[in-house]
Amino acid sequence: MKNGIIKKLVAVAAVATIAISMVGCGSGNTEKKEDTTAKTTATAIEAIKSKGKLVVGTSADYAPYEFHTQVDGKDKIVGFDIEIAKQFAKDLGVELEVKDMAFDGLLVALQADKVDMIFAGMTPTDERKQNADFSDIYFIATHRFMLRSGEEAGIAKIEDLKGKKIGVQKGSIQEGIAKGNFEADKIKSLDKVPDLVLDLKNNKIDAVLVESTVADLTVQKNTGIAASSLEVKDPDGGCAIAMKKGSNELTTEINKTLKKLKDENKVQQFFVEANKLALAE
Repeated sequence: MKNGIIKKLVAVAAVATIAISMVGCGSGNTEKKEDTTAKTTATAIEAIKSKGKLVVGTSADYAPYEFHTQVDGKDKIVGFDIEIAKQFAKDLGVELEVKDMAFDGLLVALQADKVDMIFAGMTPTDERKQNADFSDIYFIATHRFMLRSGEEAGIAKIEDLKGKKIGVQKGSIQEGIAKGNFEADKIKSLDKVPDLVLDLKNNKIDAVLVESTVADLTVQKNTGIAASSLEVKDPDGGCAIAMKKGSNELTTEINKTLKKLKDENKVQQFFVEANKLALAE
């Protein structure tokens, strides 16, 4: 009997020893994974510096944030966001390369390592935060509807647009706002804002929802278009710069640049200059 008890105790001890051993192995693997993650985030800036350039993605159809213009006879992407990107590249001591693409393809390009960061007036929604890290907010925006001249006076609230065809940029925060307020068959999503403006002029849609400063600028440059007085608040808090998940060091550095620019009032200066440049086209 005693031998049986002893055997059982030995067996229990052996199981316990194996369990402890397994726990120890588990902890070791966790630490190893954490070390790998830390190493990945720590080398994000090093990777940018080693190639000598910061590659940013944008959708250059959204003046004054980012847009195309002619400089010395050559096409160039300029704007409010681009000036911030230039400053960050300067702070890192590298060149800046800007890649223009459809707005709804920017996060895909980021995850595929085709760009290092996104400078595109992007709002850090909860959905986007699942796939990217974001900087501090650098610009608070509201949104307005553009309509054909003469029609804007009758739009005082969202309900006044019920039954009308609403145009929005594909993948934008405005598309999300439209989906929350209008029936799906009353929303038309396109890649580029100028295409939406053209559809508005051609009576293919009845209104276009864009960021307020974009609306004001577009109205000044297009006859027959007006902006409503109705402003829609941004539910997610403004614009930020997107990076790959786990980019802790990169996030810290871009936030330092943003703080410096804000303290020196450069953000507002970039915004004013971009507006002037867009109007001069």
